[in-house]
Amino acid sequence: MVSLFHRRSASRVVADQGGYVSPGSPSATLERPGEHRGPAPADLSGLTGEWMVDPGHSRIGFSVRHAMVTTVRGAFTRFEGRLLLDGSRPERSRAEVSVEIDSVDTGVEQRDAHITGPDFLDAAAYPRMTFASTGVEVSGPDTYRMAGELTLRDVTRPVVLDLAFLGHVIDPFGYERAGFDGTTTINRVDWGLTYNNRLADGGALVSERVRLQLDLAAIRSA
Repeated sequence: MVSLFHRRSASRVVADQGGYVSPGSPSATLERPGEHRGPAPADLSGLTGEWMVDPGHSRIGFSVRHAMVTTVRGAFTRFEGRLLLDGSRPERSRAEVSVEIDSVDTGVEQRDAHITGPDFLDAAAYPRMTFASTGVEVSGPDTYRMAGELTLRDVTRPVVLDLAFLGHVIDPFGYERAGFDGTTTINRVDWGLTYNNRLADGGALVSERVRLQLDLAAIRSA
């Protein structure tokens, strides 16, 4: 499960120009209190409480370059998550997300079987992917930078998510909903996903860099 915002002081995380932070590097660590003063968050005190991710109105997707000339996109169709939000002090909030690996859907069954097979995610041996936050900073009125740990194939590495708060409403059925978008780019090799074929000119058939995209709708718990 995943911590969306953590119980530490806000901190700055520095990424390279591609948005990727090397696992274990100083760039993936938090600043100590007083080292950085970011922009003030919007007043989100009304969000304080527990929220459950609504899978039917959320998406956890990914995209990766194929043969150096095109992009393959897919998503995980089964997942769950919980957000413990502190609207007055977002840096004290938390979130949890767990994804079932065998739910990969790229629109091509043969490709899905390869991705979830031993060459890549190996769903039979490692059925779940999880993320747990380790810290967050406010980067704008409704934007955040969240550091956390992504566990895949029993390997845990630090990642950084760029998050945007999209708003919250009461839907026609009386449920209180909040929306968030998040993105990060990882190097799959850091999680042991080293399978590849080389092209005639030396390029990779499948890029080592994978972009993860989270579109999350959450419902306040009773």
